[in-house]
Amino acid sequence: MKLLNVPVIDISSFRTGTAAQKKAVAMQVDQACRDIGFLVIAGHGVAPELIAEMRRVSRDFFDLPVEEKARVARPAPDVTRGYIGMEEESVGRLRDPNATAGDLNESLMIGPVDLPPAAYAFSQAAGKHFAPNLWPENPEDLKAIWSAYYREMGSLAETLMRIFALALGLDECFFDDKIDKHISRLRIRNYPAQTSAPVPGQIRAGAHSDYGSLTILAAEDRPGGLQVCNAASEWVDVPIVTDCYIINIGDLMARWTNDTWVSTLHRVVNPPAGAGENSRRQSLVFFHNPNYDAEIVCLPTCVSEGETPRYQPITSGEYLRSAFVTTQN
Repeated sequence: MKLLNVPVIDISSFRTGTAAQKKAVAMQVDQACRDIGFLVIAGHGVAPELIAEMRRVSRDFFDLPVEEKARVARPAPDVTRGYIGMEEESVGRLRDPNATAGDLNESLMIGPVDLPPAAYAFSQAAGKHFAPNLWPENPEDLKAIWSAYYREMGSLAETLMRIFALALGLDECFFDDKIDKHISRLRIRNYPAQTSAPVPGQIRAGAHSDYGSLTILAAEDRPGGLQVCNAASEWVDVPIVTDCYIINIGDLMARWTNDTWVSTLHRVVNPPAGAGENSRRQSLVFFHNPNYDAEIVCLPTCVSEGETPRYQPITSGEYLRSAFVTTQN
């Protein structure tokens, strides 16, 4: 029977346990990724103090006047850096080209903080995947805290990709050389309290799937939260569990697995009318993306003999650039 709700899985025994314990964790993750594409992880090892500092410094940034935040505005649709203001993006447009209403959130995002060799980072093939980050002057400690958190998320993503490899019947290190120069994004979304009614059909983030290999999300338990569309086509709330991360797979992992694993539609809904200031919500989101030249081609364990893969090979960088541009207003 398919999972219809998002499970909570403790991955601590994968990080510190025996081969048998690692396999047991991988089997749980495999079922979640096959059935619903989402899971909540405990035992991830990220210090709660670092998460708290990220929340604090990010909130301080979003509390600045719009004019100051706009000093680090995103410079172009294909540059995934900087500030994006309210309603400037519609993430649902990738699935629904007619989705015109902008999403009711603002965000700030960065890319890699430790660059690979220049010949790789700045080659013609790299495009703008290693564009410089745009750091605001205030808060003064934002750059240091965000950089530390980006590195921590990169390490956690490496662990998760090793779990994924075992879950897919591959060598644990199968993905290592495909993510060692990853082009991931750290993006903090601020969902302000809603003081006026949205236009019809407008929500905090439209129904969409993520683009990359996996997403690591630290959410807040506030009115108007994250929902996922399950195998029964029902929208169900994703549980917010203290000291846990929400994980979901993205389009590139679905393509790698020939849709054995599902890149599931999800959305962020509006709070109930009259929810007031308590409905302000902030999400710490790490979109893990493979190296720009990693070829996303059907994994050998995900296609039967004589079966034709569903997707043509594509590189990570090619797919991501197309997806970024499509969602911009």
